[in-house]
Order: sequence, then structure tokens, then C-alpha cells
Amino acid sequence: MIESLFGYNLQNSMKNDETKSKTPSPNKHLLEPKRLQNIAILSKALNATAREVCDALILGKGLSLQQLEALVKMVPTKEEEDKLLSYKGQVDELGFAEKFVRAMLSIPFAFQRVEAMLYREAFEDEVAHLSNSFTMLEEACKELRSSKFFLKLLEAVLKTGNRMNVGTTRGGARAFKLDALLKLADVKGTDGKTTLLHFFVQEIIRSEGTKASKSIMGQKRENGTEEEKEEDCRRMGLKLVSDLSAELCNVKKTATIDLSVLASSVSNLSTGLANMQNLVRGLLCEDEKNKSFVISMKWFLNYAERKVQDLHGDEGRVMSRVKEITEYFHGDVTNEESNPLQIFVIVRDFLEMIDNVCNDLKKSMKPPRAICVE
Repeated sequence: MIESLFGYNLQNSMKNDETKSKTPSPNKHLLEPKRLQNIAILSKALNATAREVCDALILGKGLSLQQLEALVKMVPTKEEEDKLLSYKGQVDELGFAEKFVRAMLSIPFAFQRVEAMLYREAFEDEVAHLSNSFTMLEEACKELRSSKFFLKLLEAVLKTGNRMNVGTTRGGARAFKLDALLKLADVKGTDGKTTLLHFFVQEIIRSEGTKASKSIMGQKRENGTEEEKEEDCRRMGLKLVSDLSAELCNVKKTATIDLSVLASSVSNLSTGLANMQNLVRGLLCEDEKNKSFVISMKWFLNYAERKVQDLHGDEGRVMSRVKEITEYFHGDVTNEESNPLQIFVIVRDFLEMIDNVCNDLKKSMKPPRAICVE
């Protein structure tokens, strides 16, 4: 039903094209009907004639990203190419799609030129994406290593665990794996409601709020009841804990990165560059007829070589940073972690748990009072 309603009517299109050119209807097609239909749709979407496309391929410029993407999808198989090039009949007897591809095949290495031009058009966006991802990873490592408040939380978790396990084989621990942070919400108190996570966050808020209050007030005398002062301290502590999520913003973003996709993107850039080098400096360089395309590509090729080399350097440096930060918190995990970024996933999930507790506590707090200082 979809094909009958919305499909490209290949035969009608050919009749229209042939009526305009006043040529007889073709008796047979060299390519399969479905393939013809796809190529016909793509060629119509180009908004350019076969001659204009061929001229652009000779010069190595003049086609947009969208046009190049459409042309890449037309790449004929070896069998299709042989059929089109070995055809000895009248060219006018061929259908529109077949004539279009056959015209392109008259240009030496036409579709390799298309791929090279597409590589050049998409290059900057791909490099920018990879560079931003590597920068984010590096910043995430710095955030985790330099956040004093996060380290303070870890110390408090360790002390809490040791206090709960005093007198057991688990007591007196000097370290713990970060994934233990995600288990804090699973431990419930005797009331069946309060979790260890809630207790832990409330105690951090209380202690940090008290320190912040003393530091801010200094020698100033504050009015208000003890209960109001305590509420103000809690409010300050709550802000400090809530701000940790923003402090580790790149850690949270990094947790969504698929490292295998990044590595694959860098590899694909290298492969595309190698193909372009082979085309420009090998297949086309000796024939004077290809001079315009070679000249058009040479400057970009030199530029792309430097950029891809820099990306490989960035990738190596960043992966070294990730390994260092993972070992800093987890020790030697060479054969343990299937996902090298697992540490960032754990911290992100832990921060989300803390944020949820903080939001619950905010709802239960009284509105802030006006503080009069003499």
C-alpha cells in the first residue's frame, strides 16, 4: 500500500523524461527495478544534471554535503558497473537512472572522488565532536581528582562503614570500591524507612552547615532562636551538598559517552584519510586530466593529516588520564572493568541519589528567615 501510494513511479517518470526528450521508450533495463527506483529517487533529489555532477567531480568542488551523501548511496556494484560500461546499444535507449550513473562512470574513479569530497565536507564537524568529547573526558578526570568535597564524602562513607562494622572482619577498612556507594540506599534502619544514604546525607549537611555557619558569621552576632540557627546551618549544608552535582558536571556528561564509538570514529577518520591519500597521491596523480581534482584536494589532505595525528595523540593522552583516575580510586583494574568509563557511571548514579535526597530534604525545610546582624 505504501509503495502504491507514495513510491516513486519509475515507469511514469521514465515516460515523462523520454517524452520531454522525444526518445522512444526503452525496451529493457540493465539494472534491477528496485535498484533503478532507488537511484532515480536519489538523482532527482540532487537537483543537478549528470553533466553538472561530472564537472564538479572533475574540479573536486561544487557539491553540497547533502548531494554528496546522495551520490554515495548510488555507488554501483562491480556487476552493475560492468553492465553499464559494456553496454553497446544506444545510450538514449537507457532509462534516466542508468544514463546518470553511466555518465558518472566516464570520470576516472568517480565514486572514490565522491567519497573523498564527502570526507572533506564532513571532516570539521567530526573532528570538533571528537575533540569536544576528549576535552570533556579530560575535564571529568580533573574534577574527580581535585574535588575536595567529593573526597570528604568518601572519607565520611568509609568512617560510617567502619563504625557500623566495628568488631567484625569488615571493620577497620582503609578503602572501598566506589560501587559500594550505590548500595547505601539499600541499607535500611530499624524503622524500616530511613536508609543509610538519607542518614549519611543528613549528617554531612549538619556537620558542613555548622562549619560554614561559623566561617560566615565569624565575630558577627546573629539574632534568632537556637532552632532557627540550626535550620540556617542545615540550609547552608544542604546547599554545599547540592552544589557537588554542578561541580562534577563533566563527570555526569562523561558517563553517557560510549568509548567504543569514539574509538571507531577516530579509526574511520584514519581509514578515510588513507583512502584519500591513495586516490590523490596514487591513482590520480600521474594523469594530467586529473590535475584540477588533485590540486583541489592536496591542501586539505595536508591539513587533515595533521588533524588526525593530533586526534590520535588526544585519544592516547585522555585514555591514559582515564586509566590513572580509575587506578587512583580503584587500584589496578586492568582485567576487571569491561567499561573503562565505569567509574564515571558510578559517580553519576551516586550524585543522582544524593540529589534526590537533597530534594526531599528541601521540601521538608521551613522557608528561610531574614537574618538581622548588628
